[in-house]
Amino acid sequence: MIQYSKLLTLFFIGVTLVDQALQAADKRPNILFIFSDDHAPHAIGAYDGWLKSVNPTPEIDKLAAEGMLFTNSFCTNSICGPSRAVIQTGKHSHKNGFMNNGNSFDWNQQTFPKLLKAVGYQTAIFGKSHLKGKPQGFDEWKVLPGQGLYYNPDFFTPKGKVTIEGHCTDVVTDMAIDWLKNRKEKKPFMLMVQHKAPHRNWMPAARHLKLYAEIKMPEPSTLFDKWEDNSPAARNQELEVDRHMHINYDLFVDLTPDFADDKSAVTDKSAFRNMRRMTDAQLRPWFAHYQPLDKALHDAKLSGKDLVRWKYQRYAKNYLRCVKGVDESVGKLRKTLMELGLSDNTVVIYSSDQGFYIGDHGWYDKRWMYEESLKMPLVVSWPGVIKPGSKSNAMVQNLDYAQTFLDLAGAPQPDDMQGISLKPLLEGKTPEWRKSIYYHYYEHPSVHMVPRHYGVRTERYKLIHFYQFDDWEFYDLITDPDELNNLYNKPEHQTIIVETKKELARLRKSYQDDSKVSVKDKAWQNKFWKVK
Repeated sequence: MIQYSKLLTLFFIGVTLVDQALQAADKRPNILFIFSDDHAPHAIGAYDGWLKSVNPTPEIDKLAAEGMLFTNSFCTNSICGPSRAVIQTGKHSHKNGFMNNGNSFDWNQQTFPKLLKAVGYQTAIFGKSHLKGKPQGFDEWKVLPGQGLYYNPDFFTPKGKVTIEGHCTDVVTDMAIDWLKNRKEKKPFMLMVQHKAPHRNWMPAARHLKLYAEIKMPEPSTLFDKWEDNSPAARNQELEVDRHMHINYDLFVDLTPDFADDKSAVTDKSAFRNMRRMTDAQLRPWFAHYQPLDKALHDAKLSGKDLVRWKYQRYAKNYLRCVKGVDESVGKLRKTLMELGLSDNTVVIYSSDQGFYIGDHGWYDKRWMYEESLKMPLVVSWPGVIKPGSKSNAMVQNLDYAQTFLDLAGAPQPDDMQGISLKPLLEGKTPEWRKSIYYHYYEHPSVHMVPRHYGVRTERYKLIHFYQFDDWEFYDLITDPDELNNLYNKPEHQTIIVETKKELARLRKSYQDDSKVSVKDKAWQNKFWKVK
């Protein structure tokens, strides 16, 4: 009898422990990861950049005011697909196998959504994946083919391809909200909302076409940079607002569904393809907005710097109009969390795959290890944990996201992941942290012709190696934040350059980057660099 009593007691103790474990599991935070494409931090008001005066992101700014803003957030490889692969795996590009947009992602490998599912999380992804293949690790998914289109986008789903009418940012937001409202299981969730915007060709929703119409956008101080003191790499690219931004495909001048393709231009054709699938109702406000502006341009007969300024104004306004849609999405998603009683136990993260040039240095696009491309936004809200209005200066990377999500969920962090969980930083702790970050870009020769390069950024210095051309750059980010003065050959900086090279070698060894980084012969180099 006594033995039976002991067994019964042990049973109830076991049940209690299980029940307590389940209750603890129920209290694990939900994770809402809102991710845009090509959103530069200086196009977010909370980052106090030179575009702050136009109030581009009131909803993201609210998120920052209620949470933590990371001021030193960096990507590992400034290009769309590779950045997403790093986030999925918590591994650098050379480890996850997705080094450039031409690669295919191996979905059979370890990813953080799979690991979250294993510990009881409900998972979903809607929007831009850009990793090819069918997503794994998600209970529900609807993803854009490739880059996707702004208007009436197609989506791949487990049941096949579907087309949904509307603007892509709105469609993705509605998918996510519908999923939140109709979840069958009430266990903790991890939801990835991944927007195409503000990726090229910057096609805003009709309701935003007249936004900023009456104002002049601030110009970046480096709009007419000629890269005199940079490596030849900066003078041999193809991403200038002046020479390379296509006035039709990128800026929609005289662009109609019947537009004749300019065979001489190497352009992203998505604007032209998109207009061919837009409805009459969608096209009417489009033409009503652009046609008078196009006529004014033709009448003005602009050239030189005046034409560059005109191109910049149209570009910057359309870019920020696309950002506006993303910002509204953040507000709608947070409102939904509140309506469902989920906001107090949901960690909301806003980020983007890399930074972007909005006329800085006369450029658009990304790819470089220069600051405007390397830096990416990261804003996190965690009610009851993060002190509102917090800022972290820690050097963090998209490499850290996977382990952070696992840590938030109380899940084990695999030893082969290469990042660091940000959870202690979110909790206001001051752990020992990295003092440098590693970067490697692989996509050359390719669109925009940015050479392959790797490098190290410390709290003060940056060292870049364009290894195919065996050309180096070194910058002091305190005295030269715009990276206009290459110090690599300056005698007075040789000691610190040697030290920084040692740190670069240490990082390459630590991350096990054994990628081929050989120098090409002069004949090959001369095909691409006309100035040396």
